[in-house]
Amino acid sequence: MRLPSSIFVSVSLFTAETTAALYLSSTYRSAGDQIWQGLTLLFTLVPSVLVQLTLTFIHRDLSRDRPLVLLLHILQLGPIVRCLEAFCIYGSVGRVEEPYVSITRKKQIPRGGHSEEVERQVGQAEGKLFTHRAAFARTSVIQAFLGSAPQLTLQLYICVLQQGVSIGRGTLMVISLLSIVYGALRCNILAIKLKYDDYEVDVRPLAYLCVFLWRSFEIATRVVVLVLFSSVLKLWVLPVILLNFLVFFLYPWILFWKSHSPFPENIEKTLTRVGTTIVLCLLTFLYAGINMFCWSAVQVKLNDPDLINKSQNWYRMAVYYMLRFVENASLLLLWYVYKTDFYQVICAPLLLLQLLVSYALAIFFMLVFYQFCHPCRKLFTSNMTQGFLDCSSLLCIMCASASPHKRPLRKAILEHPCPSVLKEMENQADETTSVTTDTTYEILNETNCDDANETNNVEISRSSLMFTCIAPCFLGEKWSCDHVPHVL
Repeated sequence: MRLPSSIFVSVSLFTAETTAALYLSSTYRSAGDQIWQGLTLLFTLVPSVLVQLTLTFIHRDLSRDRPLVLLLHILQLGPIVRCLEAFCIYGSVGRVEEPYVSITRKKQIPRGGHSEEVERQVGQAEGKLFTHRAAFARTSVIQAFLGSAPQLTLQLYICVLQQGVSIGRGTLMVISLLSIVYGALRCNILAIKLKYDDYEVDVRPLAYLCVFLWRSFEIATRVVVLVLFSSVLKLWVLPVILLNFLVFFLYPWILFWKSHSPFPENIEKTLTRVGTTIVLCLLTFLYAGINMFCWSAVQVKLNDPDLINKSQNWYRMAVYYMLRFVENASLLLLWYVYKTDFYQVICAPLLLLQLLVSYALAIFFMLVFYQFCHPCRKLFTSNMTQGFLDCSSLLCIMCASASPHKRPLRKAILEHPCPSVLKEMENQADETTSVTTDTTYEILNETNCDDANETNNVEISRSSLMFTCIAPCFLGEKWSCDHVPHVL
């Protein structure tokens, strides 16, 4: 049985950040900065309350007679008590004979094309430790993106305004950054275990290192970009944040509405419809908070019984990182145009270049992780790097096909033109190509008014093919290179 080290790390970061934030808020109070004090306490207490509620919900303490544990949760000491309880369970393993043992079956990662199913016995103590690990993995994500990420952004913004970094503020910023990166790492591991629940997953140290570097560069760059932009355009940062948040908050609900699925009722038997709605709103709220700063490895799918999208969609990830890179570059460009005299002491073009390179490094380490270090990469049905390259090439060709001399042809194809227009298109194709192959694609039907069954094969242009290929990319559907005709 493994040592519950992840629980210890989660509780240590939670305790250290809360202590540092309380100390810093006391210094703000002494200096008379009531606004900074209030915001610092807000980004400390709100995630702390959510962490207590999450632990209580997962362990189902409300339906059990444990008044002392509930009191400690009210006093915001729940994570410390749960950590001590987990280590007590770990220390008692082997000393007392367990009356009940369950058997689990897990598949091994295929080696040489063969996958074996392995049975192992799981005792009560190991089952309780598994529940503790799962609970703290989720609380680490909540603490990271609903507390540490806003806290780090706030403290860095105060440093820019006051043109200095105190010891207390610097300590809190370092702890907050570590908490965010650790929460993102736990989110990645949680996503792997949820998607490949039938397999025995073994995450190697190199995979942890790749995820750590990927998330560190991505989150640090995002926070610095938001702070720089807000320091020169204070009013415009609110629309940027609200737009990002609303898009990712409403996106799962829009997909759920389009699926026409029934309302989820299997989250918790004791919850009413109102309670279930509140839980789902909190889940999508957390999902939006994660995507505000980095790509969420766990994709919410409300019409799924597990509320998680277990399919791997490379194109959706590629579109997210492309749009996020463009957004960061645009915000940095606006900061460079409207920067104040305060930034004359630094080399603004060099800082701009460093931030863009940092985000590119984040994408590089992400590609390395999925290509070489992912524990379940042998189960991938498609290549992640190739998906990124295909999506990039499709976007580039689609933009290139929007030139004036190609627009009439694409518009005619998409609007199902009449037979006379199709004949004119055939004549244009005959003039440009002297050799006609037998591999033309029958995707356009020429319909006469008298005979609706008469069809002709029409050779379509590259622009129409690009439209049929790029549409599923933005609709969030699975798509592979096999769907793209080889004539491209």
